[in-house]
Amino acid sequence: MAKPIDQRKWAMVIDLARCIGCSACTVACKAENNLPPGVVYRPVMEEELGEYPNVRRRFTPRPCMQCDDPPCVPVCPVSATYKRPDGIVEIDYKRCIGCRYCIAACPYNARTFDFGEFYTSDTPEKQAYETAPSPEYGRSWKRTGQKSPIGNVRKCQFCIHSLEVGMLPACTTTCVGLATFFGDKNDPESLVSELIGSPRVTRLKEELGTDPKVFYLM
Repeated sequence: MAKPIDQRKWAMVIDLARCIGCSACTVACKAENNLPPGVVYRPVMEEELGEYPNVRRRFTPRPCMQCDDPPCVPVCPVSATYKRPDGIVEIDYKRCIGCRYCIAACPYNARTFDFGEFYTSDTPEKQAYETAPSPEYGRSWKRTGQKSPIGNVRKCQFCIHSLEVGMLPACTTTCVGLATFFGDKNDPESLVSELIGSPRVTRLKEELGTDPKVFYLM
């Protein structure tokens, strides 16, 4: 964090051989960002591989890929989505008009829409944990008494609010199988730089030319 922002390049490495499909990262992300119903930043996809009796399951966490050439950016008519100098693709909730063009453009289904729903809407009283503000992007986004982030597209942003104070993303610190690694790709001595050099490494839909910054170890 001591380096200028344009000299950092955040990356995430997920070891699929270690992922046990517990979804702790999904739950931690929901709690960290106070996400409402229907808004999920880090789903865990499940696959069944092989043929009986030689069958196994594979779990693939799928956060935003933080693409170097993000398809979601050029389609935004109000420039609400943009790439930061450190590579994180950010959404300006104050600019976003909720057109959802970026949802259609994202090949990873990494974006969801905040329709303003609450888990406890049909109960006598909304609970405090639902009305607590989200700390995303280093601000306090209340979902009561103001528009944003209701009516906005939302997505994983590598927990920028934590990075700015020297902490790791919530999904990384809560990974039960120690399958998620995070760091500065531009630092040749970082663990993520070492892991990215592994012959086991792959990325999702590389053929699209998006240059994602989430790497998988198969």
